[in-house]
Amino acid sequence: MIITLENGRRVDLSRGLDLSLELTNSEVNPRAWYVDAPKFEPVMEHGWVGAVALGGAVNFRNIFFNPHGHGTHTECLGHITPEIYSVQNSLTQFFFHAVVVSVTPEIIEVDGALDHVVTAAALQHLTKSKPIDALIVRTLPNDTSKKQKNYSATNPAYFALDCIDILNKLEVQHLLIDLPSVDREKDGGALAFHHAFWGVPDAPNHQRTITELIYVDSRIPDGEYLLNLQVANFNNDAAPSRPILFEYL
Repeated sequence: MIITLENGRRVDLSRGLDLSLELTNSEVNPRAWYVDAPKFEPVMEHGWVGAVALGGAVNFRNIFFNPHGHGTHTECLGHITPEIYSVQNSLTQFFFHAVVVSVTPEIIEVDGALDHVVTAAALQHLTKSKPIDALIVRTLPNDTSKKQKNYSATNPAYFALDCIDILNKLEVQHLLIDLPSVDREKDGGALAFHHAFWGVPDAPNHQRTITELIYVDSRIPDGEYLLNLQVANFNNDAAPSRPILFEYL
């Protein structure tokens, strides 16, 4: 179905590009933060079995997972505040003008380790753009191992604090990344980028969100898109999400 937006641009809503990673009952499910793989278990109580393969009438499974550690999720400032704000309250609309950008993290020595860091230099060219509702960052190289990677104890790439100025200039409200975090895996609990992005504690921004552990297929070119950010209705600081891109025609 082709629709025309208020700005005159057109998109085909039947041709969405899914950026989410699926949640699976498998050891190869993507994960981070030292969590075990998700578990899908049939309910078994008082002789009743929630699995057709085991003789039950229906499949009726409990699912145990962590939204921060088990795949694509969207989070709000409640991730780092004493009060647990819900990500649902940060999203009052679900379609955004988005830009996809590919970046190669720089190798920088930090605390004796060679870190891969997305720096402001990689995003500097975007400052020539008009304001961007949502920025989608694809890190290079972009192999499909990201779909099944266990990032725990790997010191994955993260964002340098100097990127914040560029995001603020672009008026970015929603940042989407193919990494487990915008901050270093082990930073002593500082979470400096999270705090700066959300203005915590001095000027908390309840509208901004961060979506982590997406996958942007290499066949999707850098450029402008319409983004539909679908977030599960969890009353929590983070919830599983499904970002869908639509190309402008």
